[in-house]
Amino acid sequence: MLAEYRSFDEPTLGAWSLDTVVYRAPGGGLLDVAHDLAALAEARTGAGWRELFDRRAGARGYPDRSGVWGKREWVLPAIDEQHILTLGEGNTQLLPVPRLGRELGLASLWIKQCGHTHTGSFKDWGMTVLVSQVNRMRRLGLAKIAAIGCASTGDTSAALSAYAALAEIPAVVFLPADKISIAQLVQPIANGAIVLSLDTDFDGCMRIVQEVVEALPIYLANSMNPLRLEGQKTVAIEIAQQLGWELPDWVVVPGGNLGNVYALYKGFAMMRELGVVDGPLPRLAVAQAARANPLYRAFQSGFEDVQPVKAGTTFASAIQIGDPVSMGRAISALRATRGVVEQASEAELLDACARADRTGLFTCPHTGVALAALEKLVGAGTIKADERVVVVSTAHGLKFTDSKVAYHKGDLDGSARLDGLAARHRNPPLGVEAKLGPVVDALRARLGI
Repeated sequence: MLAEYRSFDEPTLGAWSLDTVVYRAPGGGLLDVAHDLAALAEARTGAGWRELFDRRAGARGYPDRSGVWGKREWVLPAIDEQHILTLGEGNTQLLPVPRLGRELGLASLWIKQCGHTHTGSFKDWGMTVLVSQVNRMRRLGLAKIAAIGCASTGDTSAALSAYAALAEIPAVVFLPADKISIAQLVQPIANGAIVLSLDTDFDGCMRIVQEVVEALPIYLANSMNPLRLEGQKTVAIEIAQQLGWELPDWVVVPGGNLGNVYALYKGFAMMRELGVVDGPLPRLAVAQAARANPLYRAFQSGFEDVQPVKAGTTFASAIQIGDPVSMGRAISALRATRGVVEQASEAELLDACARADRTGLFTCPHTGVALAALEKLVGAGTIKADERVVVVSTAHGLKFTDSKVAYHKGDLDGSARLDGLAARHRNPPLGVEAKLGPVVDALRARLGI
């Protein structure tokens, strides 16, 4: 087999075909997709893989043009092109942001714009793989699958709904009531998904969806399913490719359910194993909201005390997760890369978003968590001024405009959700009488002229 499921914790327990409906190993542990690295190394040299991936990135047609499927031998090597479902995911900008870098004290800072994809978040990278594999199994009669389901804080449900609609497969999404933005809620509704709004948090939705897929022929699409991570790992390959096949010193990533942390590590490690890149792996820095910070707390104990928490309300709603499924995966990635974990308060993440936006970006709150954590790590000397840093921006800011509007209008003052908000970058619109004199006076005052 070119790729198969194996136990993440105990790879010797056995192997399962990717055409099998299975989510956990015997004993309940998570699964991983294991690739035949020897066969991949025999197929092409590192230089050969670089040449192939570069050629496909410039292709006109799909699936080659997809940032995920242009690397399909490393993702789902057995899938036929006729079963692939793509919405043009991947190949998003790795944007140099020198002004923001200077303000943070860094010589080299990039933002990987994962939100600039079809449904507006990095979840597209993984969902195209999962839904394509389900499409394969259904069309070949390999499994009885009536629908695909997921628990979500918003972005996963949007990605699943879009790709399932493309595949003509029903989608069922479980959302925590009143805990996601309107933009996130409307996406699965618009794509025709069955939306269940549950009076619980994400962790509660996650428990229920796991019970549902045991009772009904609904395929689980959450990131405990390792197929998702196979697509998400290509974000790491894109980063290296866009840096001329060199690796950055650090990658800072927001952490919620934590599958993306392991996926990034897996992508970087696979490139080095196959000779596509050389040198040390990037160090990973995981950023969590202080109100949903189980990985940060575990890191403070040297990973000796790993416990779930009750996630509090945070503007970074997509990472408002207290019991992440991929905690063990993330810890392994951090250990392998000498990684660190930092947290950000509500005030810190909102100010970080606003400051980044003033440099030309339009960041989501989760990217604000990453940028606030980055500032702390630079200030502490953990990340050095001359090191090359990539921040993974996980979603588009247009999905989270409510917090931005409230921040700049000053409507957040006194909110119990905030702690010490100074709104240092507040920029409210100026109410001015529609006459030349008042307009000129307002501009003179604002511009200092």
